[in-house]
Amino acid sequence: MTDERSSIGSSQEAPQIYRFNLEEIECATQYFSEVNLLSKKSSFAATYKGILHDGTEVAVKRINKTSCKSEEAEFLMGLKALTLLRHENLVGLRGFCYSRARGECFLIYDFVANGSLSEYLDVKCDEIHKVLDWSVRVCIIKGIAKGMEYLHSDKPSKPSLLHQNMSSTKVLIDRHFNPLLSSSALHKLLADDAIFSSLKTSAAMGYLAPEYSTN
Repeated sequence: MTDERSSIGSSQEAPQIYRFNLEEIECATQYFSEVNLLSKKSSFAATYKGILHDGTEVAVKRINKTSCKSEEAEFLMGLKALTLLRHENLVGLRGFCYSRARGECFLIYDFVANGSLSEYLDVKCDEIHKVLDWSVRVCIIKGIAKGMEYLHSDKPSKPSLLHQNMSSTKVLIDRHFNPLLSSSALHKLLADDAIFSSLKTSAAMGYLAPEYSTN
């Protein structure tokens, strides 16, 4: 793969997403400044806030290439699976970048302003403003259910998919307090070792049955 700008997908399949070049990603994130670090929840990935040249805010997921599928054809097939996912309760994928020089791949998503649902479930005394009223909580629960139903459904435009790593940190809250599921179908791009590591962590935290954390 190269770092040159191009697109994949067609109007018959899904909205196009773009292959960004590495310079665009570095400029958007201020060369992956720690100031822009949003999360680093695993050994193989970190997410940064970025601003594109047109002022659009994005979230850039930075993945070590050794954690991605090694075969280009498999990687592109997994990427196509991600482009097919379009729903009001999923974080939108804008594009990707694959850098041989850095040994990394990057996924560029829409930026979601209000952080993750986990920030609103464990509210400290000095964060009373984060307490959600019941009507908002019900809307969030319904939105999560709709997003999960969409992933699990088998449609002409997409296959049935499992999230495989669902938790409150994977549910992002937008400016209108709508829930958006993040990292959906990300396992389609990852090598088996990275998937197993992620599943094992989730199981340890109680999000999956214990048998998923063993060979």
